[in-house]
Amino acid sequence: MLYPIAIEIGDENHAYGVVVPDISGCFSAGDSMEDVIKNAKEAISGHLELLAEMNQLPPEAKPLDYWIKDEEYSGWAWAVIDIDVEPYLGKSTKFNVTLPDLLSKKIDDQVKASPNLYKNRSHFLQVAALHELQNGI
Repeated sequence: MLYPIAIEIGDENHAYGVVVPDISGCFSAGDSMEDVIKNAKEAISGHLELLAEMNQLPPEAKPLDYWIKDEEYSGWAWAVIDIDVEPYLGKSTKFNVTLPDLLSKKIDDQVKASPNLYKNRSHFLQVAALHELQNGI
């Protein structure tokens, strides 16, 4: 999942500040942009681990465009951190799913067309289920 991070630019006397707006309470800092990226990834991973321990799903990341328009972060720099959320979802369970042929074909076509997003049909269904659950169906 791609989590946008808002970066408050630092200077000689102040570190760069980082906010992960999609994850409540997730903050970080760093003395350089390289530190910001590394520390933000660690902060996100730590928060997702705590959420998993509390049986909560990782929050869905809103698109970067959503946050850039937020006046609270006016003048901040932005980056996106790629986090594999699968380790925070627990052990995988295998089960059979029955789908109509057309739906199965459409899923396979989407997987084939988006190899950077989906590993296989099971991964597609996992991403779809996570999306629905994060949006409070």
